[in-house]
Formats: sequence, C-alpha cells, structure tokens
Amino acid sequence: HVFTDLEMVFTEKCSSCNAEITKIRSYFEPTSQDLKQEIARDVTEIKKIMEGIRKSVKAESEALKNLVDTVTSDKMEQVDKIEQSLLETLNGQNQEIYDYINYLTDLVRTFYGYLSPSNIEQLTFAFKSENLIIRPIPETSKPVPPIFTAGQYSKENVAKLLGRITVPNIKPENRKIKSMETVPIQLKPTGKQRKQEIEKSDVKQTLSLSSSVTKVREYTVPGVDDVYHISLGKSGRLWVSDGDGNLVQTDLQGNRLQKIQTSGQDEGYHTYTQDGDLIYTDEHNKVINRITPDSTITEFIKTGVWGPISVHCSHINGDILVGMLKKKNPSKVTRYNKTGTEIQNIQRGNKGQPLYSYPQFITENINGDVCVSDHYSGVVVVDKSGQHRFSYTGQGSWFRPYGICTDVLGHILVCDTYIDTVHLLDQDGRFLSLLLTQQQGIKYSRSVCVDDENNLWVGQLDNNTVKVYKYLQ
Repeated sequence: HVFTDLEMVFTEKCSSCNAEITKIRSYFEPTSQDLKQEIARDVTEIKKIMEGIRKSVKAESEALKNLVDTVTSDKMEQVDKIEQSLLETLNGQNQEIYDYINYLTDLVRTFYGYLSPSNIEQLTFAFKSENLIIRPIPETSKPVPPIFTAGQYSKENVAKLLGRITVPNIKPENRKIKSMETVPIQLKPTGKQRKQEIEKSDVKQTLSLSSSVTKVREYTVPGVDDVYHISLGKSGRLWVSDGDGNLVQTDLQGNRLQKIQTSGQDEGYHTYTQDGDLIYTDEHNKVINRITPDSTITEFIKTGVWGPISVHCSHINGDILVGMLKKKNPSKVTRYNKTGTEIQNIQRGNKGQPLYSYPQFITENINGDVCVSDHYSGVVVVDKSGQHRFSYTGQGSWFRPYGICTDVLGHILVCDTYIDTVHLLDQDGRFLSLLLTQQQGIKYSRSVCVDDENNLWVGQLDNNTVKVYKYLQ
C-alpha cells in the first residue's frame, strides 16, 4: 500500500485554486472589463459617425434642391423670353393686317365716290392711276412654338447625385486582447520592475511648454530651392519638397539619397506611412503614388475625377487623409484605410456650408481631429466623424496659413505667411502664443513638423535650410 499525505494534497490543490483565482482577478476580469468599455466607446463612435452621415446626406439634399430651383428659374426665364419673341412677331403681323383692312376700307370709300354719273371723267382718269390698284394681302407666317422634352431620370440617377453610403468590404479587425504574459501576477513589483514602469509612463505627464524656444540644430537640403513640406521617417531620413516639384530624400548629415520630379508645388503633398513607405499625390494624373524603401514607385490610390493636393498618414490607425479639388465643386477631405479603400468624405459643415476652399496642408491630432490648413479658409478642424469643431482665422485682419502639424500634447502649430510667424494653438483652437517669429531667425516660414524627440522642424521660402527648435521641456 502507498500512503498519501492528504494535508499535502489539500495544500497543493488550494495553491492551484488560489493561482487560478489570481489569474481571473488580475487578468481575465480586467481584460473583459476593458473590452466592455471599448465596445461602449465603439457604440458611441458609431452613433456619431452615423449622425454625421445623416447630416451630410441632408446637406447634399439641400444643395441639390437649391440647384434644381436655380435650373427651374433659368428654364422659366428661357420660356418667358421665347414667349415674348413669338408674341412680338404675332403682334407685328396683327398690326400689319389691321393697317391693310383700314386701307381696303378707304379704297372702297373712294370707289363709291366715283360711282356718281357726274364723276365720269374723274372715274376714267382714276382707273388710269395706280392709286386704285388693289395691293395684295400681306404675307404672314404661323408661329413655331417650342417643344418641351421631358428629362430622362430615375430614382437611381438622383441617388447617385446624393453620394454613396458604402460599407467597406473588408474583414473586421479583431479586438486586441493583451496576453496574460504582459499582466503582472505578483502583488508587489520588484525595484527593477518599478523603475521600468516609471520609465514607460506617458511622456505627456512630464512635458510642458518651455518658457523659451531654442534652436538646437540646422540642416541644408541639397536639390531644392525652398522647403515647403517635410516628411520625417523613423530611419533618420527625411523627404523635402520645394515649389518646383522637386522631391528629395536626405539623411541627417545632409547627403542626398534620392530625387524625383513630381507635379506637386507648395502643398503638403507627401507623407510617410506606418509601413515606412512614402506616398505622394499627383494632382495632374489624379493618383497617389507609393515609394517603397527600395526606391520602387508604384500607383497606390486612384482618386477618380478629384485632384489630390495634400496627404497625411494617421499615426493612430494608419488611415490616409487626402485634401482634394474639383472644378465647380467645394473641396473635400477623403479618408482611405491603409489598404487604399475609401471610407469617408468630409466636405460640408453642420449647416451644409462648404468647409474647405483649398485644403493645402493636412494633419491629425492626438484625439483623432482632422486639422486642415486652408490658405483661404484658415485652420479648419473636424472630429474623426467629420463634424466641424472649430475654425481658426488668426489674431488680426489677415491670416494666411501654410504648413501645419500637431504634437504629443495636442497642440496645433501652423505657419502664418502674412506676418512670418508660427502660431501655437491648444487642442480646442484657443490661441496660446506666437511660438516663432523673426526674432528666432525665422523668415518666410512655410512648413512645420515635430519629430520623435518633440523638437519642431521648420522649413522656409527662398532657402534650402531646415531649422530645428526645442520648445517643450
């Protein structure tokens, strides 16, 4: 016989039970609660997006109704003019016939006067005169009325005019469930673990605006005349464009690595993707191209009848935001997912008004807001569902924005070409300060971006120098 120590067995089983309870309390329950909260946030977000779509459809409907009213008015004016012309012709013919009848009446009266025997000599003389020859009846023509041809349209035609509501044919992304290995089971972390937790704490809790702005370095970019836009990569390389279509890649030592000719000018027409590729717009050919790290250029997105002029890749989810133009249409911002599928169009405000005139530069804030620098409409900010939050038009009577970016604290930084400054706004559009002026050596600022070390890079007109400033501490 083999004897078993029941007390030891019980202790082991209790230990196993406690371990499972600890797993449930420290991992399964919190993770499930996190998923529940995430689903609740998605419900709220979906409701906001759908409400935004409803408002957009209503705005399109109002615009179409106004267009129909305008066309109807034009048609009525055309009908009135044709009617007036036909009636003028008929009234002229009527007057001509009226005058002819009066002539006949006078002629009959004259003939009666010659019927008296005492007027035989006058009668003989009168018949030799051309005055008693009866003039022919004036020629008149029947009017040719216009014909109305009814338009050919259907419910489907009208539906196309009001845009499309589509659900992208993509597989839903599974919610991320953190692995159990990442969840500490011990009640108290060791000193080393505690230190690592502190080091990984959110950088936003330790950063604030510095009391002064300091230039920390400066780069010269060969191959460009100006610096209208900068795209910073993770590999210590950057792409810079000027106003003549030159797009140049350099390293941080100023060595030129690539140069291509594009149709871009003074817009923010290129950006890095989450995969490390550079994409850039081609307004003339209405496409967005991709440059892979091995320098291969391929066509990424076709934009149809719209000309893309600005682009930004979201650091949050990899979506592609594109500023678009089309003649005789309000400009718009279109969102594509990272595979290039169109998923959203932002064009009108909450009251149906056009939001953009020339969406020259575009970026995204840490809360998902889409921030557009529009040279004529100012800084226009909508939330991620496309609802207009605010517009910023400067501090004086003149404000001409150019390059725009955001930082880790949610600040919005934008160039003002009218007074050669960089404006600093908070996340809700409140003006905080003129961060850079000519006193800091900035003249003709055109482009701004923030790197991973929270430094501000500034490009300028009329020189190929990029200046880097420290403004957070």
